[in-house]
Parts: sequence; C-alpha cells; structure tokens
Amino acid sequence: MIEASSLTRSQLRKTLREARKSLPQAQQRKAAAGLYRQLSHSPVFHRARSVALYLPNDGEIDPRPLLRCAQRRGKHTYLPVLSPWPRTKMVFQRIRPGERLRANRFGIAEPVRCPRRQRRIWALDLVLLPLVGFDELGGRLGMGGGFYDRSLAYRTRRAAWRKPTLLGLAHECQKVDRLEQASWDVPLQGTVTDKRWYLA
Repeated sequence: MIEASSLTRSQLRKTLREARKSLPQAQQRKAAAGLYRQLSHSPVFHRARSVALYLPNDGEIDPRPLLRCAQRRGKHTYLPVLSPWPRTKMVFQRIRPGERLRANRFGIAEPVRCPRRQRRIWALDLVLLPLVGFDELGGRLGMGGGFYDRSLAYRTRRAAWRKPTLLGLAHECQKVDRLEQASWDVPLQGTVTDKRWYLA
C-alpha cells in the first residue's frame, strides 16, 4: 500500500494511474468478474432502481458486467455525459442496451446527448464512481477534473442528504493509507474492489 503523505497529489495521481494501467488484460478481465461478484448480489445493488456507472478508461476497473446485469434486472441505468457548456459540468443520462455511443473530448465513450433522458444526480439511487486512489475512510482521489465533485456539491452543503449511495470502484493496487481531503471533496460511503468492500 502506498503512503500518500510521501507524495504530492500530482505524483500520487501519476503513480496510481501507472499502477492500474500496467495491469495485464487477463488480470483486468479477472478483476471485472471479481467486481461483479462483489456487487451483483449485494443489498445496495439489489435495492437500487436507478444506477449510474461509467465506461472504463485509463486502466479503470471495468463495471460493464454490472451495467448489463442492471439492465437485465430492469433497472434504469445512467452514464455520465459532459456538457458542451459549461465545459466543467457533467450530467447523467439514461442508457439502454445496444445504444449508440460516441467519444467525448477526452476520448471516453458516452451516450449521444439527449436532455429529456437526463436525471439529476440526487434523484439516483446508486452511483458507482471511477477513481484513481482511495482510502478506508471514504477518501477518493479522482483524475483532477472535479466533474464528480461539482455534480455532488449539494452534499457538502447539506449533511442530511442520503441519496444517492456513493461507492467507488477500484483495483486493490489503488488503495493508499490516507488521503488528505479538500473542503470540496465529497466522501464516499465506501469503495469496492474485486477482492472486498471498504466501508467508510
């Protein structure tokens, strides 16, 4: 496990990104299957009627088996879509099986923008977030763009908010001892890897 305090945030982000990108494809597939086993029969996944996920990029653990599982069970599934303006905003749009996708400005596949199929993040039941690094206290280190933190800023203003449940998804190699959190960072309720759950 990496000692986060020995590195700057930028160095930590680079180190952890390199660690996950270096995982062989066979290990990535095995990790995706392990993540599916960890989450697919869990009460939090079972109860959720609306689930937001992401499509993997840059070595992120792959939640697509969970996406297909959620769709088979009749759940409403959502993917993040970047706004054309303001360029710092992200929304969540419902996706159906077989739907056409296109690459956004970062080269990540996303649904073709359709405002009438978008939903406010606070109206979702479960959001499964990508991350670069995590600790056991709910700390999350993202890619640095702040898209999820801005989408979830309402939670820092009102502690009473309970929706959605926020779970980070990661490889075990992304775990660090402790992440220093800024005032705008939104803590997770936990992180799930292909091996186990880390509940905050």
